[in-house]
Amino acid sequence: MVLGERRVVRVIPDVLGINREFDYLVPEAWEADGRSQRLAIGSMVRVSLAGRRVAGWVSAVDVEPPVGVELAPLKTLSGIGPSSEMMELAAWAAWRWAGSRVRFLRAASPPRMLAGMPQASSLAAVPSGPADVFSQAFELAQQSGVAVVRTPPSSDDVPLALEACRRGDALLLLADPARASRLGIALRRAGVRVALGTRDWSVAASGATVVGTRPAAWMPMPRLSAVVVFDEHDESHGAELSPTWHARVVGLERARRGGVPAVLSSPVPSLEALRAGPLLRPERTAQRTGWPLVEVFDRRADDPTKAGLFAEGIARVLRGESRVVCVLNRKGRSRLMACASCGELVRTLDGALPMVLDDDELRSPDGTEVRPPVCAHCGHTRLKNLRAGVTRAKEELEALVGEAVDEITASSVEQPTTRVVIGTEAVLHRVEDAGAVVFLDLDSELLAPRQRAVEQTMALLARAARLLGPKDAGGRLVLQTRQPDHEVVRAVLRGDPSIVAVAERDRRRAAKIAPYGAQVLVSGAGAAEFIAALGHPFGVRILGPSNDRWLLQADTHEPILNALEATPRPESRLRIEVDPLRA
Repeated sequence: MVLGERRVVRVIPDVLGINREFDYLVPEAWEADGRSQRLAIGSMVRVSLAGRRVAGWVSAVDVEPPVGVELAPLKTLSGIGPSSEMMELAAWAAWRWAGSRVRFLRAASPPRMLAGMPQASSLAAVPSGPADVFSQAFELAQQSGVAVVRTPPSSDDVPLALEACRRGDALLLLADPARASRLGIALRRAGVRVALGTRDWSVAASGATVVGTRPAAWMPMPRLSAVVVFDEHDESHGAELSPTWHARVVGLERARRGGVPAVLSSPVPSLEALRAGPLLRPERTAQRTGWPLVEVFDRRADDPTKAGLFAEGIARVLRGESRVVCVLNRKGRSRLMACASCGELVRTLDGALPMVLDDDELRSPDGTEVRPPVCAHCGHTRLKNLRAGVTRAKEELEALVGEAVDEITASSVEQPTTRVVIGTEAVLHRVEDAGAVVFLDLDSELLAPRQRAVEQTMALLARAARLLGPKDAGGRLVLQTRQPDHEVVRAVLRGDPSIVAVAERDRRRAAKIAPYGAQVLVSGAGAAEFIAALGHPFGVRILGPSNDRWLLQADTHEPILNALEATPRPESRLRIEVDPLRA
């Protein structure tokens, strides 16, 4: 629509605190020099707003102007921006993760201004490949929309990526930047036109296979033909900062909107993936031999009042010539306790959570269970705190192996140089390979007070297995535990993650935990005010406050997300986590 002879466009300001759109006039000079004709949905412009110039995106062109309102003109045409499809995707994502549309539009915009759209590239053919599980996955996904492939931990990414590229330009999302870089280089050597990460935005816009980590989910893809999310279980695919969006979900939504097949691959598929599509896996022998050798040290018989951090007999694993990585995922003192008589861990009656001693009472972390300080297994009243964190463990490890040991945590800057290394789970991301990976206290992972603790432990073990390689490489995954019959231990011993998936499915379905229910965590200085304004929406359960946090639950996402969208935000800081990974 025009105002007299002047065009009117609608603009979304690039201002986080403003969730509105404004109409602006297209200057007459733009009609004469051709800039008006270049204006389209997604174009990046600068406008005057509240006395200052701000950036923005055109959300509609030739709109009906408001009656009786004098419109300001556009100031600058900055360049091209997200396509109309990506603008719509950003609006959906703002609803899906209860966040600002501006954050998603920023993610979908070029890192540097581009005056015009790059010329479309020709599509290079990729030679046909073998009829394997990957080709079967795409054939299945062509019918069902999504397929899941369970791969061995140390499997190569290239065959699956090439299978995707045979269908045209593919969106390939990986959790690890180094792994994404290696895959991009390998595909280029195979003749595939690749846009590697957001720095190649213009290459992607002209038509290419996109390879990258989480931000690449928002790259332009005019000829999208397939989507693959590698290691879809990896938490790195999820954003830590609000809005806590997830690359797997965005990738699947892009595939659905584009009508193209999507494949999710993982050595330990998440329940979200298993609900999204049918599962394919290599034949049983290949699955089992794809995992390393596993050795379990049962510590139930060890006297917790006398036993040290290291099980009897583990010294033979630690001493030798190959690199050894020890994982102890805590820095301070452990709150894990064991019975001084029978050695059983002090847990809730259902065995799901560790109990802690508080004012001469045992309490569960969520406060749902309280009992006297007595072992539920044998009735003994003497309980023992188990070992402390990684710094003390490093000293004991050096004494045991008789050589220097490097310590690695998330805050460590330098790379490890010693043969034996100890650290939190961060150490698994700092070494390329190892002869042995030792989990010194697997129980602290299995009994962590988090809903996804079992799934997250399985992911850690898969990461360790990747460092060790397949069974014939001779690497050894060593587990110290007082729960040798736990489904996670049985799963890695057999190389069969479905053992964990079945147990977790039954537990989460009964508790209505994701993916069998929706959850949103609300926190921050403005949380109480926001919860009061939210009220009691139909179909939404509100739990809390606990540690100044509220947990919203519903059977599906829609009632929670619709209620969040309709509730005004307070001026104070507010954090909303949809599908929290660490709840």
